Amino acid sequence: MGSEVTLNLSHWIYLASVVVIIVTMIFRANVVVPAVIGTFLVVTSLTGNPVNGFIGIFNASFVAARELFNIFLVITFMTALLSALKATGADVLMVKPFQKVMRGGLSSYIVIAVVTYLFSLFFWPTPAVPLVSAVLLPAAIAAGLPPITGAMVIAIAGQGMALSSDYVIGVAPGISAKAAGAAVSVQAVADKAMVLSLITGIVALVLAYLFTRKSIQQPSPALLDEWQSRAMDGGVVKVERSGSFDKSEMAHSAEAPDEDVPAKARANQHLRKCAKTFAIVTPLAFLGVILVLVLPAIFPSMPALRGGDAAGLVGGVGFVLMMAACLMFVGGRRMLDLCPDYMTDGFVFAFKAMGSVLPIAGFFFLGTSDATAQILGIPAAGAPSLLFELITAGQHYIPNNSIMMAFGELIVGMVTGIDGSGFSGLPLTGSLAGAIGPVIGMDSATLAAIGQMGAIWTGGGTLIAWSSLIAVAGFARVSVLDLVRLLTLPVLIALAVSTTFAAIWMA
Repeated sequence: MGSEVTLNLSHWIYLASVVVIIVTMIFRANVVVPAVIGTFLVVTSLTGNPVNGFIGIFNASFVAARELFNIFLVITFMTALLSALKATGADVLMVKPFQKVMRGGLSSYIVIAVVTYLFSLFFWPTPAVPLVSAVLLPAAIAAGLPPITGAMVIAIAGQGMALSSDYVIGVAPGISAKAAGAAVSVQAVADKAMVLSLITGIVALVLAYLFTRKSIQQPSPALLDEWQSRAMDGGVVKVERSGSFDKSEMAHSAEAPDEDVPAKARANQHLRKCAKTFAIVTPLAFLGVILVLVLPAIFPSMPALRGGDAAGLVGGVGFVLMMAACLMFVGGRRMLDLCPDYMTDGFVFAFKAMGSVLPIAGFFFLGTSDATAQILGIPAAGAPSLLFELITAGQHYIPNNSIMMAFGELIVGMVTGIDGSGFSGLPLTGSLAGAIGPVIGMDSATLAAIGQMGAIWTGGGTLIAWSSLIAVAGFARVSVLDLVRLLTLPVLIALAVSTTFAAIWMA
């Protein structure tokens, strides 16, 4: 079959561009510029016209944006909801009750893992880390859990287990599936990534606990005092005294009491009522979303959501909850102004988090015929499938062994995660999965999920010190390098276990 494929200049330019992008990732640099240059060169070589190359730069990002815009909307709506919950204090109330069961090191370990996972699954680890660190981590430390163990469990449950599946918001499986081609559905990648993330996460959590259990101490308030005296990098700081020497602040504190105390008391009472209401309503609403998504897989007679409907359901529920929270919090008139503000902030966050993925995805979309046809504006029947043709031409060099290919996909994903992003490598791992899967007779969705595990567990924040793991270490007041060192062995063993499982049972 390899003899039926004739490789030309565009194939070699595409391959060279992929190599350059991988090398750039290894050196921890952003790959947007190499991806844009690669797009220009590939389109120019395909059309023979540099003008089309410039147009291709725009079209590639536009096609990627069109394919992935539902992901941006989900991030926007969920971020807007979180802003509304924070304004009422409902986010803290959703977490605070768990403090009551944190009586020792093991119970604290389990509670932090569960709460971090659930909160990160619905809102990503970005807001989960400061929330858990502020509300639960101090209680866990007083219960005897070492700060670095607390940081490990937060990173594994949030940055690793929740983010690598991204089952609810669907950013990661959406990118992986789109890059893998039309034959691979988002739901298939999401379902397989969920299974692999749970295996990886549970194994890593168990190993991390076993490796650090000897450092767990008896509960004592002195442990919390010692931790609070640390600097953000784990060092100890000496606190001379608290209070302000600013004259204006001292004068303000000495002012007469506010005469409008009853009005403020009523406002605070209303705020607490809003917080309590949505601390209950929000988890129940998303529990209903989970049931709608999961039950059709258990009971095939039930209608299942297709295509982007799952992401649409999550986003729609999130937006309605945000409007309801604003309505109860500020009333109907002010809600009309507040909701658009929250939505705008959500869009800003979405594009800051994912905007750079668009030109990268646009380049890797050139590896599939469907996307190439849209980028070049030609019929799909006449569009090349560069990556698939490269794989087909070199298939006699590819070992027909599912375990070897699964670990190869995992390693590629881990290499792409070295840049500290976790998401920028998903277009590459997805494209490889879509091209290699049919050649070796392995499910492309499974391969895409394996690559997703490697990319996000590495770059999402468990194995790379220059990733968002810095935030985890900062909030826990431990050294990020020490945190990486302790996480490396549990996470690598867990990834090996889940990849082996996928190659044997999910191929």
